[in-house]
Formats: sequence, C-alpha cells, structure tokens
Amino acid sequence: MKKYLLVIALLLPSIASAASDIVVKESAHDVQQTMDRIVSLLQKNDVQVFARIDHKRNAAEVGMTLGDSQLLIFGKPQAGTRIMLNDMAAGLELPMKILVYTAPDGVTRVTYRNPQWLKKDYALDECVVLGKLETTLDNLTSEAVK
Repeated sequence: MKKYLLVIALLLPSIASAASDIVVKESAHDVQQTMDRIVSLLQKNDVQVFARIDHKRNAAEVGMTLGDSQLLIFGKPQAGTRIMLNDMAAGLELPMKILVYTAPDGVTRVTYRNPQWLKKDYALDECVVLGKLETTLDNLTSEAVK
C-alpha cells in the first residue's frame, strides 16, 4: 500500500503540471463570434491564419452530431522560426492553435496551450520568444472573450 501511495505522490506533480499547460477562458460570445474576434485581432497584428476548422460541420458531413467547435491554426513565421532555431523539432508543435467550443454547460470556451509547455519537450529554456508569445496569446484571447 505504501508503494502505491509513493507512486501516486510522485506522479501528482507531473499530472498537475500537464493540466496547467492548458489555458481555458469563458467567452461572452458564441463560438462563431468569438472565433471571428480572434481572427480579426490576429489579422490586425499581422499574424497569418492558416486554417479555420469547423468540427461541427465536419461531423455533420459524416452523419454525426457534435457541439459547436472550431479550431484555428495560426502563426507568425518570425516567431516560429526563432523557436525552431533553438530546437528544430519544436516545429512539430507549430503553428499555434486555439480551440473555441460550446461546453456541455452551454458556455463558450476558448482554450489553447501555454507556449511555455514547449520547454518540457524541447531545448527551449533560453528561448525568450515563448514568454512574448505567452503574453500575446493571453492578451489576445482576453480581448476576444470580452
């Protein structure tokens, strides 16, 4: 029994840490409006939008039902390149993504991964771009959900 408790105690920090990498914010708008606001803010900041995926529509096309959910894939090559110059393998995680969806409780939520999580899997401890990207994503999503 003590062995199991020790294993659980050792695993809890990594489980909590993984969960804290995901940022979730409630939006005052529906999915479409929230995503439109995010796209507009990105475009004003010269950030490229590579794709906007409508999960609900895609599910309907195969005869399945899914709540409202859209994924945005976006990035700024100047930032992404700087990240990849530190560790080319980090390109696996780029460009950035934001998911906007209607949760089961009816609330629209915006979620994304804090870019600092990349330091866990890649040699990016000295990459200052991640801090700037973290601030930018926080400011952008906070503005979009108002």
